[in-house]
Amino acid sequence: MGSDLKRLPAHFYRLDSGREPVREWLKDLEPGDRRAIGEDIKDVEFSWPIGMPLVRPLRRELWEVRTNLPRGRIARVLSAWSRDAWSCFTDSSRKLRRLRNAKSNWR
Repeated sequence: MGSDLKRLPAHFYRLDSGREPVREWLKDLEPGDRRAIGEDIKDVEFSWPIGMPLVRPLRRELWEVRTNLPRGRIARVLSAWSRDAWSCFTDSSRKLRRLRNAKSNWR
């Protein structure tokens, strides 16, 4: 499948230093986990709009992509949509809890 068929191309958030934390996190995972998360990201790219259970809205432009992994684990990648692409910018469930707690302050 070519990138021209993607309905919503994914981009990994890049820090000013050039690091891409989510890409680094993915590379550190076991191959099976990395493949499962990559498949889900690909599903979003090629099948958008897509909803639960794979993608869940958290706020207006903030979404969570959830991947079920072996041994009852769940991987979460937070992402934000802008115009014709979406950026994957975090992978931590601790950060997700913080975002959920803070969302009442968002406008």
